[in-house]
Amino acid sequence: MPKGGVPMVYVWLAVLVLFVIIEAITVQLVTIWFATGALAGLITALCSGPIPLQIALFVVVSVLALVLTRPLVKKMTQTHFSPTNADRFIGQNGIVTRRIDNLQASGEVRVKGSTWTARSTDDSIIEEKETVTVRRIDGVKLIVEKTDNT
Repeated sequence: MPKGGVPMVYVWLAVLVLFVIIEAITVQLVTIWFATGALAGLITALCSGPIPLQIALFVVVSVLALVLTRPLVKKMTQTHFSPTNADRFIGQNGIVTRRIDNLQASGEVRVKGSTWTARSTDDSIIEEKETVTVRRIDGVKLIVEKTDNT
């Protein structure tokens, strides 16, 4: 214990609790590695290790935990795009079955035997029986553009 100061056990305990609270509040893993280092410092303080050793172990254990586990954690938490069945319509041509007018929130397209609500990519009006190409899907609507039939 430092002369006239707070015992290092309490310091490391406070640091550990602080890192755990920050980790609990955040969405991503941010301080878990430093909490591991603080635990090493706490254990060293409980064993009456000198303060420089406590600090050195905190740094070394934190860095090792970060270096050894971050790639694994990153791989496990990485989100992957999973294409849906609807994605097969992107790039396909369809026929307008109900006039597409974004301002009137109307329009339908038939693509590969399925009828979808449709909107144009550029707010243009596309009349019935026109051929369109699906550019993307927005929720349950196909976003289409008029196909150039020249």
